[in-house]
Amino acid sequence: MRVDDRPTLQAPDDDPWLWLEDIEGRQALDFVERQNQLTLSAFGGTAYERDRDILAAIYDRPDNIPYVRRRGGWLYNLWKDADHPRGLWRRTTLPEFRKPEPSWEILLDIDELAATEGKDWLFSGTSSRPGSARVMLGLSRGGSDAVTLREFDTDTRSFVADGFLLPEAKSSADWVDDDTLLLSSALGEGMATASGYARTVRLWRRGSSVDQAPVIFETTADHMRVYSYVDDTVPAQRIWFIDQSDFFNFRTSIGTTAGATTKLDLPSNIWMQTHGDWLSVKPRATWSVAGHTYEADAMLGISLSAFLAGSREFTVLFEPEPRRAVQGFFWTGGKLVLSILDELQPVFEVCTPSASGWSRQRVEGLPGIGVVDVWSLDHHESESNGDMLANVQDPLTPPSLMLIERDVASPAVLKQAPRTFAADALVVTQHEAISIDGERIPYVQTGPAGETGDAPVYMSAYGGFGASVKPYYNASLGKLWLERGGTTVQANLRGGGEFGTRWHDAGRLAGKKLSHDDFAAVAADLVRRGVTSAKRIAAQGGSNGGILITNMLVRYPERFGALFCTIPLIDMRRYTKLLAGASWIAEYGDPDKPEEWEWLKTYSAYHNVKTGQAYPPILIATTRRDDRVHPGHARKMAAKLQAMGYEAWFYEPAAGGHGYGKDNKERAGFEVLGYRFLKDKIGWRDSEC
Repeated sequence: MRVDDRPTLQAPDDDPWLWLEDIEGRQALDFVERQNQLTLSAFGGTAYERDRDILAAIYDRPDNIPYVRRRGGWLYNLWKDADHPRGLWRRTTLPEFRKPEPSWEILLDIDELAATEGKDWLFSGTSSRPGSARVMLGLSRGGSDAVTLREFDTDTRSFVADGFLLPEAKSSADWVDDDTLLLSSALGEGMATASGYARTVRLWRRGSSVDQAPVIFETTADHMRVYSYVDDTVPAQRIWFIDQSDFFNFRTSIGTTAGATTKLDLPSNIWMQTHGDWLSVKPRATWSVAGHTYEADAMLGISLSAFLAGSREFTVLFEPEPRRAVQGFFWTGGKLVLSILDELQPVFEVCTPSASGWSRQRVEGLPGIGVVDVWSLDHHESESNGDMLANVQDPLTPPSLMLIERDVASPAVLKQAPRTFAADALVVTQHEAISIDGERIPYVQTGPAGETGDAPVYMSAYGGFGASVKPYYNASLGKLWLERGGTTVQANLRGGGEFGTRWHDAGRLAGKKLSHDDFAAVAADLVRRGVTSAKRIAAQGGSNGGILITNMLVRYPERFGALFCTIPLIDMRRYTKLLAGASWIAEYGDPDKPEEWEWLKTYSAYHNVKTGQAYPPILIATTRRDDRVHPGHARKMAAKLQAMGYEAWFYEPAAGGHGYGKDNKERAGFEVLGYRFLKDKIGWRDSEC
């Protein structure tokens, strides 16, 4: 499998495949079309269509959980099924939602809208204000991050004639009043940062052109983005302005519609949220202030007015431990809720502020094992009475959606997802591998009990941006891998946030190679424990995980039988020049700085691939409408590998954004193509299933 010869352009590092970065270029699309045909011919067919339809039917089941948020007494939901592949935006009430089959009011049929307007529309969320029927509704073409914003009236269930309308761009908006928006948008000359996000906040009044909207807050083009929002937890209007210099650093100011007036005197690496007169913060590094030293990842609280007056007498609400860390926090009903992982087990604590101090209590009635996610039921905090939703599951137990009412002792089950695969003979076990430097790397294994030495294993991980990987119930892997006798493994690599900032930082920048070493160590541990052999290990990773998978290809090829690399970053020399790439410099480093390229080049698989190696087969897949991670990464790596004589396959559907498809059938097809490839290459035939 070799690509045809193509005209070459010269990149700074003499990249002969640069022409594949031209997303809609004729030559590039010819390459994509030929590659798609080859891949679908090899791994499509009857078995592919059968499994795709099985999986799509699971995604389209009428008894799947409709996840909701409450606004103005209504519960809103976007629902997709076979008859409505793009989705129905709809709403109901909480009493109605409690029923086995709720009655829904349809607000907008996205399929009907797309057909009427001849656009590849997908729903991309709304922005609203308390007490108003008007929302700014986002529509994405094919799943891209860039959206068109249009004003919609939920009472009349129609777009507002001559209402606010913003053409496609990476944008967000918040309502100041019924006739005024805070607009953070990359639309317009000089309005985008180098990362492609909003450089300014504009005050956009009804009836005026967006080009005439005055800029009330801005940053420099080398920062990641700015955004703002109206704080509805105080009687007098308060606007927050955020200047995000990179993924992990923020400067926050309070202001009015005239702009920012007071910058908070906080380190930029602090994550913060406010509610009324209360401020909660979590520093990413040790912080010494006013004679006190607070640990990285401690959770701190203080009166906002006292803080603005100069006080730095914080109350410590949470103290981290080496394997116990806050994963996130939010306010609801005047209470601060902490989401904690303690040795990977979920814990939730509620901190309540008052004039006499803070009180703490644990949220009871939730399981202490498996995966538990908790969030506020209400979209607007000013409308919240403290009700929360919880989603509870594990790899063999489908999700339960639970309601945690403010004054009710135990959560109540609202909805139960269906079981979508046979799990009676399967077990879930936790293990640890020892990485190259002696660090313990946790992983969760799901599959048949006992070790055969030949299990077909599907490995996955992420290991980046402080994102914690949790062992969710996975309908597709369950039905098409576990139910057919396979084993799945999910690893918690450094670079993630499972154990806090120290775990993230260990796998960030120059440490990113350690994240990859961690994954290779888990693969080796599976062989050591007698679970399987290297040739029977299939591994998948996407986005940041695409760097991971291509490093398994070039650094640890002997530990895997086949690799599936999706929507990936790969070329670390040019990633900052492609779409949103510059926004990730804080995670990886800047290749234009020689000292940082020294470590980046060690895990830029695009530059480290060599001839004459025993690389396992790889399928690299992306989507053309991904405007976050440029599809050129995947295209160029596949082309280079093929030109060097390796077995490298490629697939790129036209839509999907930074995901696997614009609807359930496309998503199912993308996933099944990967499964079919991996099974074939590790020698796992359907006759074994």
